[in-house]
Amino acid sequence: MRTFHHIGLPTDDKQPGEAYVEATKVWVTSPLVHKYRVEYLRFEPDSPVTGPVRDLPHVAYRVDDFDAAYAGLEVLLGPFQATPGLRVVFVLEHGAVVEFMEFASDADLPWG
Repeated sequence: MRTFHHIGLPTDDKQPGEAYVEATKVWVTSPLVHKYRVEYLRFEPDSPVTGPVRDLPHVAYRVDDFDAAYAGLEVLLGPFQATPGLRVVFVLEHGAVVEFMEFASDADLPWG
């Protein structure tokens, strides 16, 4: 099952409350503090992230079966450990960038 989590918007501007994700060299904000569940992503110039994940907005879902969620879809980035307790993968689905999120447990919910 998919549950809406957030939308992600690339930005070139530093945002309040950014956190650094070393695996992708990107600064992100928590969508839980934004009224409309928006996550801003600001990429370092040498970020390994390229293409649609870097250039387009994305929609993110928390999923019950992580591996099944992206089976058969075009993987753009990942899967990788974004933070302790959070594994993500970015795919292309119907021409849109989609992020699937797997949380290790309810105790590990910095991004809820």
